[in-house]
Amino acid sequence: MIKDVLANMNARMDKTIEALRREYQRVRTGRASTSLLDEVKVDYYGNLSPLSQVATLAVPEARTITISPWENKMIPIIEKAILNANLGLTPANDGKQIRLNLPPLTEERRKDIVKQLKKDGEDAKVALRNIRREAIDELKKLEKEKQISEDELKRAEKEVQDFTNTHVAKVDEVFAHKEKEVMEV
Repeated sequence: MIKDVLANMNARMDKTIEALRREYQRVRTGRASTSLLDEVKVDYYGNLSPLSQVATLAVPEARTITISPWENKMIPIIEKAILNANLGLTPANDGKQIRLNLPPLTEERRKDIVKQLKKDGEDAKVALRNIRREAIDELKKLEKEKQISEDELKRAEKEVQDFTNTHVAKVDEVFAHKEKEVMEV
């Protein structure tokens, strides 16, 4: 029973870290990355489709993303979708492909981005603490129902705290890596 609670808690904490990583991938840094366009949806014959399913995305240079639609008639639709996504990018096309040039980030903008990253990291830590609290509540309930002893409860609580500390350290590590990437000129 204790193992089930711990396994469930660990899986939920891992998902929290993965969600944070995905969130950080969407954040614009000084470098171009196709993950900036992950959330862009395009109207493709009446269906909203991810941009990557209607075009080839590439990063030929450090500050440029190219989008090569599989059908030329999709160019204006893709441009409109990018503008509507509020990414702060202006698409330019040459009739065959769309280019997105990422302007260099100002120092002030970089600091704002780091503030947002820190907030997201803190939100992830709060989520981890909530998962820890729920796991400890489950363990206390098991002890109250006499399914585990008081000693087992204490050992399990220590294990829960160790898991939590490990995952909080991972959040700090992910944040530090992304902060370094954003502040890099």
